[in-house]
Amino acid sequence: MAVTIKDVAKYAGVGVGTVSRVLNGEKSVGEETRQSILSAIEALNYTPNQMAVKLRKNANKIIALLVPVINHPFFAKFAYYVEDEADKFGYSVLLVSSQQKIAKESEILARIHRREVDGAIFVTHYEHDEKELVGCPIVSIDRKILDSIPYVTSDNYDATKNAISFLIDKGCKKIGYVGSKPLVESEVMQRVEAYKDIMAEKSLETFIVDEVIEHGEEYRVASDFIDKYKDVDGVFASGYTMAQAFCEVAKSRGLKIPQDVQLVAYDGSFNEWEDRSVPITCVEQPVEEMAREVVKLLITKMSSKDVPLRTVLKTRFIEGESTK
Repeated sequence: MAVTIKDVAKYAGVGVGTVSRVLNGEKSVGEETRQSILSAIEALNYTPNQMAVKLRKNANKIIALLVPVINHPFFAKFAYYVEDEADKFGYSVLLVSSQQKIAKESEILARIHRREVDGAIFVTHYEHDEKELVGCPIVSIDRKILDSIPYVTSDNYDATKNAISFLIDKGCKKIGYVGSKPLVESEVMQRVEAYKDIMAEKSLETFIVDEVIEHGEEYRVASDFIDKYKDVDGVFASGYTMAQAFCEVAKSRGLKIPQDVQLVAYDGSFNEWEDRSVPITCVEQPVEEMAREVVKLLITKMSSKDVPLRTVLKTRFIEGESTK
């Protein structure tokens, strides 16, 4: 018959709760008592039920990473560094591609409530019921979901204004904005606001195509933009895949970059991750830093410690061959 925690408690002459505290590594038990319990465990050859220990500690050492899709260079790179950082803390990462399905995100929230997953990093385009979120250790990217959920973002507004100023300095007079926006409020939306503000400051006309789309629709949006605004001489693309789509559509229409139209993109350069990418002038988000920071915040939050609600990381500007 298997030895139980009650047997250990009886052998050591203590209560079951005291044995449990020693097994959980709590410091509230005196050294003499702790040694008696350890001796009892050794004498009885007691092996704790590891699943029960995990449930008591609420520590499966698993965190979930939710991204819309995985076949996107930003999310692929982000996931790589999240896993690398989590491993340093002894955590495994459950990678979930929501594929635009809110139900897949809700299932992860349910698993956190069931203590099957310790916490999650959310890159989401959806609104969730507050009841789903309360009590769940979550850290978000770009979105303030609740006042209790911290998030990490980049300096979207300032970086975009600086990028548009660069195009103006390069002689562009008609600068357009082509982008996609999330379904929910996000700091990503500051990019188009920055574009509007600087164009107003410079008394320049705006040319905007900015739609809520699913990943994979960037070519259609780029085509719509070029059809609608044929005479722009500069373009700011809100993301890397949109910039790639714009380049390919422009080429198919006989437009040369940067001779006919100059291009700057947000989201960075993924040349080392995707061989077919072109050297586009870009605002590069600190993807590695964002990933490592969000893991550290989540682990701190899971320890019931206070963390900042909003963490803003600096981008850097990289001049490529899509501008003169």
